[in-house]
Amino acid sequence: MAVHTKHPVSAPPAAPAREKTGHLLLRAWCIFVLTLAIAGVSWVNAFGAVIAAGITVAAAAVSVALWIVIRPPVQWRRFPWYALVYVAFAAVSVLWSVWPLATVLTWSLLALTTLQALFVGGVLTWHELIRAVSSALQWVLSLSLLFELFVSVVVQHPVMPQFAEAPDGVDPIVYWSRDNLFDGGRIQGVFGNANLLAMVAVLAIVVFAVRYAAQSPRRHWQLFWIALAAYLLVRAGSATAYLALGGAVLVLATVLLMRTTTRPGERTKYYVAYAAVGLGGALALWFGRDAIFTALGRDSDLTGREMIWDAVLARVAERPWAGWGYSTPWLPWEARIDGWIVDHDQTVMQAHSMWVDVLFQLGIIGLVLVALAYFAFVWRSWFFAVDRPRWDLRDDRPYTTLSLVPTLTGAILLVQGFSESNPLMLWGWMFVVMFAYKIKQSPHIGEGPIEQRLAIERGDLMKQEP
Repeated sequence: MAVHTKHPVSAPPAAPAREKTGHLLLRAWCIFVLTLAIAGVSWVNAFGAVIAAGITVAAAAVSVALWIVIRPPVQWRRFPWYALVYVAFAAVSVLWSVWPLATVLTWSLLALTTLQALFVGGVLTWHELIRAVSSALQWVLSLSLLFELFVSVVVQHPVMPQFAEAPDGVDPIVYWSRDNLFDGGRIQGVFGNANLLAMVAVLAIVVFAVRYAAQSPRRHWQLFWIALAAYLLVRAGSATAYLALGGAVLVLATVLLMRTTTRPGERTKYYVAYAAVGLGGALALWFGRDAIFTALGRDSDLTGREMIWDAVLARVAERPWAGWGYSTPWLPWEARIDGWIVDHDQTVMQAHSMWVDVLFQLGIIGLVLVALAYFAFVWRSWFFAVDRPRWDLRDDRPYTTLSLVPTLTGAILLVQGFSESNPLMLWGWMFVVMFAYKIKQSPHIGEGPIEQRLAIERGDLMKQEP
């Protein structure tokens, strides 16, 4: 039987372009790499330090091999050089380190994290990168909830890392899961730490909300993931995470306000006003910390952090310029660390402030370098968010929603860095290097020579998110 159609013969329907299988596998690998960094210590809790280290090294080797094969376009002069100089100085510190083995081991983790950040930022376009971050966060949050559900329903008692038997009288701080899912207590997810889970939940809320606003494919699913991340944030109960979310909201409001300006110099008054608000807020937070942290259910000394800072700064005074040697985190079996600062009968493994930690390990020189690295990242990510995309005389291109992610991530890490050292390692450091590198290499989302060349070389013809 003949089939008739009114469709013009000159324009027959065509199937949408499909991505190449190799590129789909590359994106899947990048999601695994991001999951490896975001999940962090959960790999150690699940498999032990040796296996976790082996996975990290093997993943880096695979990424290097892929980078050599793919050979993405690279502008060598546009690297995040401040961050790389900090990494180099941390390596050189082995020459005067009082714990050289710890320096070598922890610097290796820093170097591999930096390498992975450059790899992911170099082989994915902006749309793919944000999508991969979103997918990795979905995996981590889902596994955290399923893990807590497994412990509460199947195991029905707190568990130690690698599901080892908990010795009698052990402090709950060492549990991998405290079996609190159904009793209203704080949950820790696969991290074994409620504060780490909460910070990842904050990052997830930001990424999912931005993708929803960007009209991403199946965008309404982002509402489900936002709800899951918010639930885990509330159940983790971290005061620092709540403050980080508040900081991200403040930065978002500022960016959106800056985008409304139309005349040169119009932003100046907003910068002055927000500088005053920021300074006033910081002073109010410090001098009113008793009331604020009591309201959030925390001690006014930031749960013992002031005691830790006093002890660390006392050692800083002994070696102020170049520090005691790089070690992030502190390794508890080192003689100068073991038993030095004890909390809940456990040796403390960080200074609980990235600034104090860097000052302790690498002195004033290291502090200046990491401050420059963060300043460069925040500076570029800020203008990446508030300026219209422009690479020629045209100045009326629309703003891109995805450009909000780097500057909001920077806000989260800066707030976290006040009371935690995590922005110096794992996903915190990876995202700083990755976004800084990506902004310098591809300063426009979906447009410009770098992104277009990547898309053409890989045959990536799929319709991108706006």
